[in-house]
Amino acid sequence: MYPPVPGNTHLEAFALTYLQHGSSPTLVAEDNDSSDNYELHAAPAHLSDRARRFSRTSATHTITVSKDERPTREDEITPPIPTNNVPDPPRSRTTSTSQPDNKRLQNHGVIHFIVLCSCIFGAGWNDGSIGPLLPAFQRDYHLGYLIVSLYFVANCLGFILGGALNVSLNDRIGFGKIVVIGTVFQLASYTTQAVGPPFPVMVAANFFTGFGLSLQNAQCNGYVSSLTDNMETKLGIMHTTYGLGAFTSPFVATYFSGRRRWSFHYLVSASLAVLNTLALVLVFRFKHLDELLAESGQASPDSTNPSPPHARENTYRQLFRLKAVHILTIFAVIYIGIEVTVGGWIVTFIIRERGGGHSAGYISSGFFGGLMLGRIGLMWLNKLVGGHLVVIIYSIIAIILEITIWFVPSIIGNAVAVSLIGLVLGPMFPVMLSHSSKILPRWLLTVCIGWITGIGMVGSAALPFLTGLLSSRYGIASLQPLMVAMLVTMLVVWVFVPKAVRRVD
Repeated sequence: MYPPVPGNTHLEAFALTYLQHGSSPTLVAEDNDSSDNYELHAAPAHLSDRARRFSRTSATHTITVSKDERPTREDEITPPIPTNNVPDPPRSRTTSTSQPDNKRLQNHGVIHFIVLCSCIFGAGWNDGSIGPLLPAFQRDYHLGYLIVSLYFVANCLGFILGGALNVSLNDRIGFGKIVVIGTVFQLASYTTQAVGPPFPVMVAANFFTGFGLSLQNAQCNGYVSSLTDNMETKLGIMHTTYGLGAFTSPFVATYFSGRRRWSFHYLVSASLAVLNTLALVLVFRFKHLDELLAESGQASPDSTNPSPPHARENTYRQLFRLKAVHILTIFAVIYIGIEVTVGGWIVTFIIRERGGGHSAGYISSGFFGGLMLGRIGLMWLNKLVGGHLVVIIYSIIAIILEITIWFVPSIIGNAVAVSLIGLVLGPMFPVMLSHSSKILPRWLLTVCIGWITGIGMVGSAALPFLTGLLSSRYGIASLQPLMVAMLVTMLVVWVFVPKAVRRVD
């Protein structure tokens, strides 16, 4: 040990130790019972910069400094002597690159969301086309109400198959491949229908349309429902694009329905399917959901809320154990059935019961236009009132408007009422999906949403088919009492949906 250094010469002692032993000295205060001295330990050169901080670890070389000469300022205790082979961390670089990285992640998220909205736009385009084309089906194929309603049944069966297979496909091949498969099936179906084949072929092609739409809708809804930032708003915007597609397609379908080659309408649908397929391939590149969420700066459901041990059970078994899933599925069946039935049969109702002409096809646009405006224009009310209560309010308003159409024989009055029904029906579906994300397990959310939307499409066939069955016997006037009964049933089912946030994470 070196002798005590007299006077205020601790810096010289620091330098002396550094020169003699090639290591940076570190001052360590140690109170000894026998003296009032402090020992200055030289930190070994092999230690990292973090390890050179004040420690009571003994060192081989020490310098004793008197207590009175102890440095009082922190910069005196640790002088700015460079350390050997320990570069300073590049702090400025880390800070400067964080903002560009965040911007890049946000851009990825925006692009992903735009492509998802494009897919949902295509789904709305398909559904909005049916109403104006039904009279053309009946005219050229010489069909009654019952047979023409098989077109809805085929679409429904495709949706059921897609909803059932989505559960297993989601685990096996992932998001990126499933959505592309969905648009490819739509493209094949539209191409077949564009040539105007016999009606059985049209029905079979519509089965594959339903299958493709089911896969696509389940994955798009599951993706947005998995987001942690502004999920409810994005769901509302995405389903607004559905309304936009359903609003614009009747204008095109009405134009073609009055022409001899009305089937050429499906060439427009096929073109949209081609664009969507290319966008899905280029943007998502067949990747899984967790990879895409990471690209957009979102945490995957498994990372934010890892599944508990019992989540390793069979996926279907877990799904069927959830009571809320069954209630929400029943609600979706009735809701989607009402939406498709009103949009599909209202044109025929106006023509047959209210004496409307060819331009009655535009009333379908009014319904889906209201649907679009309701989904984006009433988002503030949904947040203000709350999802569970606001659906009850919308249902009551829709029942009153439907009764108005039933008893008021006015084309203009009925057209306005149909548009207002679309306005209040529009927000219900995204509100239901948003509510589902709060009460269902996060690790099963994509599967649950796929099941609810896929099986929910049973209503898109059951109610239109039931309408055709009743119309073949009682006339198309039976549409309105059927819709009133279904709206009341939907309201009762929604009352049993859990209100509180009971997510199982």
